[in-house]
Amino acid sequence: MIKPATPVDEATRIGTLRALDILDTVPEERFDRLTRLAKRLFGVPIALVSLVDANRQWFKSCDGLGATETPRDISFCGHAILSDDILTIPDALLDERFRDNPLVVDDPHVRFYAGCPLKAPNGSRLGTLCLIDREPRTFDADELQPLRDLAHMAEQELAAVQLATTDELTQISNRRGFARLAEHALSLCRRIGKPASLLFLDMDRFKQINDRYGHAEGDHALRSFARLLVKTFRDSDVVGRLGGDEFVVLLTNASGPACAEALARLQHAADAHNLASERGYALEFSVGQLPYDPARHASIDSLLQDADALMYECKRDRRATG
Repeated sequence: MIKPATPVDEATRIGTLRALDILDTVPEERFDRLTRLAKRLFGVPIALVSLVDANRQWFKSCDGLGATETPRDISFCGHAILSDDILTIPDALLDERFRDNPLVVDDPHVRFYAGCPLKAPNGSRLGTLCLIDREPRTFDADELQPLRDLAHMAEQELAAVQLATTDELTQISNRRGFARLAEHALSLCRRIGKPASLLFLDMDRFKQINDRYGHAEGDHALRSFARLLVKTFRDSDVVGRLGGDEFVVLLTNASGPACAEALARLQHAADAHNLASERGYALEFSVGQLPYDPARHASIDSLLQDADALMYECKRDRRATG
């Protein structure tokens, strides 16, 4: 057996998947109807909507199989998300990657597999819509086209889930998406004893941009600032827009010095942007920086509240000094 390799965008991919807050949720008809239709169209006993998490594949919809998840190391879908193409295994016993796989030699005795990757709007492959049979079989390219069509429908349903957690203007996490992803990150930091820090950022003179140049230009400034944040911080950091001109970043495994370095990089990026810009205004910001204290911050909301207060202190100081 050959374990699946790790996608090159793994950190972004996992972040995108977990921001959906869809893992371990109850079955939903909008996904179940796709697996039922796949079974009928292709005449297979098993059809799945499988999402590949860090160490497992979890089934959002599972028709014909009793399990709700399997280890990622033995998953077929872990291989399928390495490419945009449909992965087809006519006979797993003849494929060196799978012939001694526990899912092949034991229940459910997979022989045939076809998995079409499910892509998020940012291009990350989150999982698959896949077909499984206990007998070898083949499909030609034309016969597999309906699988692509069904996978596209599943992608649309995932995109609908993402809309609830993504800021439409900037395409980063909204308040809800940030809170859910940040809670996951803080839980991990608590468990393994690593530090975390929150940056609460507010754009300076944003109202003046709207008043002088119009709201369309204000939207452009918000998108530009969001891009600076995404470009500056690590894939493992959680970036979000709370609303208006307020943004937040949760840095995991990062204490005071690491935060200071990150803020220096952000200021450098903003300075470079402002120097190159010909739009008549600069992107400027105030920030509240706060280390996460598990004893003090019982939730992400309490951490946000304290960091918000520090940000306003910073803004008052900036105004006082001109």
